[in-house]
Amino acid sequence: MSTRKTSSMLFASDLSKPELEAFVSEVAMLKSSCRSALKELNRWMMPEKVKTSMTTFPSSAEIVSEPLGVVLIISAWNYPFLLSLDPVVGAIAAGCALVLKPSEVAPATSSLLAKLLEEYLDRSAIRVVEGAVAETSALLEQKWDKIFYTGNGRVGHIVMAAAARHLTPVLLELGGKSPVIVDSGINLQVAARRISGGKWGSNNGQACVSPDYIITTKDYAPKLIDALKHELENFYGKDPLESKDLSRIVNANHFARLMKLLDEDKVANKIVHGGQRDKTNLRIAPTILLDVPGDSLIMSEEIFGPLLPILTLADDTIPFGGVGESGMGAYHGKHSFDSFSHKKAVMYRSFFGDASARYPPYTPGKLRLLKALLSGSIFGIIRALIGWSKV
Repeated sequence: MSTRKTSSMLFASDLSKPELEAFVSEVAMLKSSCRSALKELNRWMMPEKVKTSMTTFPSSAEIVSEPLGVVLIISAWNYPFLLSLDPVVGAIAAGCALVLKPSEVAPATSSLLAKLLEEYLDRSAIRVVEGAVAETSALLEQKWDKIFYTGNGRVGHIVMAAAARHLTPVLLELGGKSPVIVDSGINLQVAARRISGGKWGSNNGQACVSPDYIITTKDYAPKLIDALKHELENFYGKDPLESKDLSRIVNANHFARLMKLLDEDKVANKIVHGGQRDKTNLRIAPTILLDVPGDSLIMSEEIFGPLLPILTLADDTIPFGGVGESGMGAYHGKHSFDSFSHKKAVMYRSFFGDASARYPPYTPGKLRLLKALLSGSIFGIIRALIGWSKV
């Protein structure tokens, strides 16, 4: 069976992800990451030259990247192939040994990763551990040289607390409420298409980078909603629950969570488009809501699904954004290499020109010379040298 066919069946089993979407967002991006590492690794590894001061003359110094050691990578279910292997590429590039813990919520991908990595990579340096909470908890009890976690903020707190016991550095890729701001000075058709593609064309909203809500003006909201409806019908037809191009919700727990957000009393009457659901097949239609209350559940946590609130303004006083709960650290390309590398400072000192002024016995003349050297004053250095030579 071809690799393409295998990957298509894999993503269909875990998320009913359309083949084209899976190829673009998982396979193609991972291939690009691998090619980039192969092409750029020599440049990433090059020591970075840094300046030295007069106090260490004669010397040169550089910052050298060296492997952190043995790292733990805990990946997510929404892009189970990419989010598992992209950090692995960075860790291998940096020279680390690693343990990968794929998400049990995407069992087909987890099983395939365990099989392929054991078959093609060095088992003495790279291992895959499958399982759920118990296995993850057991892994977190161990001492690692770095932990890389992709997932939600609740588990992010658990990972960071476990890492703190061993003072282990962490890289957390968490979620957040990513807003989209739309004003009237735009190409509405293109904006609506991009918003629709970014929201519902990314795992049906089950992506940390998908738009979480829209901010626009009261006057412009009706036009925007009409444009979004038009694009959604172009994408998924008149009955999106039957569309083969729309991913399902990953499991029953997440389906119930999204229904709780949508069916809250203060939110249910705010639906302006969509809202259909199929519990048996875990499908929820793309849904647009208008002016939901700020204290509603849907606005107090990351949605991670096909529900899109639109908030309208009469002023510019609504705060949004932040970085803490969305994680820490960065990866992809050289950022991955850097994330799994320790930047070690290295100084090289020559035997030539070793100045006796820095050694005892200390004299006023030596002190004047060193002060002049540190001040960078040429005339001061000359005066100090003349005075020192007369001592």
